[in-house]
Amino acid sequence: MSKINVTRSSMPDFEEYCNEIRELWDSRWLTNMGVKHKQLQADLEQYLGVDKTVLYTNGHLALEHLLAALQLPVGGEVITTPFTFVSTTHAIVRNGLTPVFCDVNEVDYTIDASKIEALITDKTCAIVPVHVYGNLCDVEAIDRIAKKHGLPVVYDAAHAFGVKKNGAGVATFGTASMFSFHATKVYNTIEGGAVCTADAALADKLEKFKNFGITGQETCEYIGGNAKMSEFQAAMGLCNLRHLDGEIAKRRHAVELYRQRLGGVDGIRLCAEQDGVAHNYAYFPVVFDGFKRTRDEIFAKLGENGIVARKYFYPLTSSFECYQNLPTAAPDKTPVAKYIADRVLTLPLYADLSDEDVNRICDIILE
Repeated sequence: MSKINVTRSSMPDFEEYCNEIRELWDSRWLTNMGVKHKQLQADLEQYLGVDKTVLYTNGHLALEHLLAALQLPVGGEVITTPFTFVSTTHAIVRNGLTPVFCDVNEVDYTIDASKIEALITDKTCAIVPVHVYGNLCDVEAIDRIAKKHGLPVVYDAAHAFGVKKNGAGVATFGTASMFSFHATKVYNTIEGGAVCTADAALADKLEKFKNFGITGQETCEYIGGNAKMSEFQAAMGLCNLRHLDGEIAKRRHAVELYRQRLGGVDGIRLCAEQDGVAHNYAYFPVVFDGFKRTRDEIFAKLGENGIVARKYFYPLTSSFECYQNLPTAAPDKTPVAKYIADRVLTLPLYADLSDEDVNRICDIILE
């Protein structure tokens, strides 16, 4: 049988992409905020319902630059979660900031808003929550805490493109949100990312940051970097955006079949659907909690059958070697996150995943 990867990139028809990039052979304008870049920026602002979108060559640099643009004090503390991809923690530390890890809740594995306030000190300068698997954080509670203490909220929304809560797009919450458009995401620009915000001054600063800090032909006011999205990336984004709703519908079908097969099975815990949330079905996490086989045994058995699942997120970022000297990094301070990380497996999920393959995966797990 053919190999089943944990994900598979969504792509338009070859001819559609070729038609999208054809004019680049005439203009020879391949980067530096060309026509494709500007069109994608406008289309994303409309799709996401946000005032400003700043495009980046990847999500990590978008988050790094966003934190830098906020001019947070060096050595300041940032409340965040260890249950995330390491990029989140790296972006904080590479800005000279100290991550303070808050535990996650047991329902959707996002940051436990009820535990944030106890971690706030006179050194706290920001909150960086993470929307996990497309599940949204408790944005209302986080907003109340942030306003009470005068803290900016920067959402790592890498998993949450296209998600809405009570009709409001995920990009409208907090001070700003970072998206990843990596090839493995629900929506991709091959590589890419963005910052979305209602703060026009912040967006303008980020536009300069991603282009070396240059502010004019002979002026450079900021110490920036090079993080511009190319025209080829933007062209892929334009194509994929046209088909996104259909891709999400296909993912939803696969998720519904997974839930039909694995829901209600003793020892298998699935995330409940969040009230009022229009999901993007980015990932399908399964927590093996008292099942007849451990997560690692199931991971190995799937692998033996050519099925690539992922222990996502394991280990916690606070457990990585590069953070062992960080005083705030002890995993025992976030017991729920550690418990989930030790038991979670994300199963293959993408728009083209067939019913036959979903059933094959479930059969292996259940047998």
